[in-house]
Amino acid sequence: MRLSELFFATLRDDPGEAEMASHRLLLRAGYLRQLGSGIYSLLPLGKKVSDRVEQVIREEIDAIGGQEMEMPVVHPAEVWKESGRYFKIGPELVRFKDRSERDMVLAMTHEEVVAMLLRDLVQSYRQLPMIVYHFQTKFRDEPRSRGGLIRVREFVMKDSYSCDLDDAGLDESYRKHYAAYEKIFRRLGLEAIAVRSDVGIMGGTAAHEFMVLNDFGEDTLVLCDNCDFADNQQIAGVGKPDPEPEGLLSMEDVETPGATTIEALATFLNIPKSKTAKAAFFVTGDGRFVVAIVRGDYDVNETKLVNALKARGGLRPAQLEEIKGRGMEAGYGSPLGARDAVIVVDDLVERSPNLVAGANRVGWHVRNVNVPRDYQPDMILDIANAREGDPCPNCGSPVKLRKGIEVGNIFKLGTDFTNAFGSMYLGEDGERHPIVMGSYGIGLGRNVACIVEAHHDEKGIAWPDEVAPYPAHLVSIGAGRDEKVRETAERLHDLAKAAGREILYDDRDESPGVKFTDAELLGMPWTLTVSPRSLAAGGVEVTRRESGERRTASIDEVEGFLRTGRFAGAAAA
Repeated sequence: MRLSELFFATLRDDPGEAEMASHRLLLRAGYLRQLGSGIYSLLPLGKKVSDRVEQVIREEIDAIGGQEMEMPVVHPAEVWKESGRYFKIGPELVRFKDRSERDMVLAMTHEEVVAMLLRDLVQSYRQLPMIVYHFQTKFRDEPRSRGGLIRVREFVMKDSYSCDLDDAGLDESYRKHYAAYEKIFRRLGLEAIAVRSDVGIMGGTAAHEFMVLNDFGEDTLVLCDNCDFADNQQIAGVGKPDPEPEGLLSMEDVETPGATTIEALATFLNIPKSKTAKAAFFVTGDGRFVVAIVRGDYDVNETKLVNALKARGGLRPAQLEEIKGRGMEAGYGSPLGARDAVIVVDDLVERSPNLVAGANRVGWHVRNVNVPRDYQPDMILDIANAREGDPCPNCGSPVKLRKGIEVGNIFKLGTDFTNAFGSMYLGEDGERHPIVMGSYGIGLGRNVACIVEAHHDEKGIAWPDEVAPYPAHLVSIGAGRDEKVRETAERLHDLAKAAGREILYDDRDESPGVKFTDAELLGMPWTLTVSPRSLAAGGVEVTRRESGERRTASIDEVEGFLRTGRFAGAAAA
């Protein structure tokens, strides 16, 4: 591909809105352009990278028996109503009406469609197990797009679905996908960690997310270096301290002007945060008002709270007037005297005597509040976030918290969807049984971005061989003045094309500085420079982008690379 003909343009300066390296470099190097919030066009170079990622995924899912198909992105709303998710998912699911006023949705995922297809196509146990998958555009109306391709509204995802006779079959399909994902991310040049995660809107009995560590990640991972414990903080349960025993003291009002935060309260009273109770106020999607209480040295884990409440439609923060309307005061709140509220208390609060809690009066708190003596919770369970240094539940060693970006997920769905759609098979026992499903997703664009995050330097991208848009970037220097340079470069370009290993050829009439800067920015694994100096030295200057190693190779050696994809003594590119 001649760079003079390529549909792209580089940017001289870093885009102001780009915080992450991947966002900045993919824009600067002409791999993508933004159309709207969370909506991007992949330019030819970006599409080639995405296609290479897609092919790696395809090969590994095919290897475990996957059958590729294609399902529609627009669904009748009745399909999602039948599964129940139409009413459980908020505005992330785009709903609209067609010209005949029928309710429709833009697909976020395809469990419903697969379950319907199973109902229509699978009759006997002899047809199972099977794995089907597709690459399809998804649309999720994310409230906060960020990081370029890291969190977008429109994206392409590989979603595969396992269909089994029973739970044992699902376990095997789950293991196959787990192993396939490890191979996929290894081939993509990503160090992915599998962590247990919340099942969320997918439902089912178990889930894992594959994460790459990144300080810009939105997820917090709880990891133990001493054993294999790895959980998303959303579900992580770790050891909590055993409070010192104390006799229960009488409640006592204490004036605390301006102490509207736990930090301010602890400082004002000269007590540790562990001697306070923190209140958080929420409203569920089905209208329940919730007061969540954790000890002051912990934070409320909203995912645990949602799961405990079975909160349809999730949670939102309560408004000030809603808090006041139930007899409480923001900044000085507690369940003392609360009305019309669901009170959920962390189990450590119950075991911690004589805490300072809000008095529900501005400027006042109450000492020596104890559960359940002074108020009766509706639920007592773990609703606190794991913290750095908390004891690992497996081995007791201190855990660490790290930020991560999700690059793939796997779910054990069980029979939730097949029961909803009546997707049954006739078993060997002559009885009808629900098909057991699993769901497995990988977003292409997010993986492209994470590859850049893992493979770049201050000069630009350094693509791994497996996913680079072209194996090499051919640069001609002085071709306008030196016929031998021009002829050599043209011959190498034509040879690669004839061998089916097309390369990127910078044939532009630009200065050497511009050409080398663009080559480093674009990031092909090899740079092949033809210049009067290289020819005088015996051939072509060959530079490995990732390491910067540079040498002069003979024309014959370079031609061999362009035919076979390997230099003598080197791995295939």
